Amino acid sequence: MALKNTINLSNLTQQELNSVKEIAGAHVTMSCKFDAYSNQVQDPQFKQLFKQSSTDAKTTATNLINSL
Repeated sequence: MALKNTINLSNLTQQELNSVKEIAGAHVTMSCKFDAYSNQVQDPQFKQLFKQSSTDAKTTATNLINSL
């Protein structure tokens, strides 16, 4: 499941903003890993699962970053 839209993060503390940046970075990493996994498997269902997971993680990362 992905974060489909940007969110209002204007009232966060610096520590909370740093946490959001860390979470966004983790989602970028997840996206890259899921993409790599999708290129390694042969089973079409697993391939699609990893591709969708990669897309969802990238969408979440993008929306978090755009919310900052």
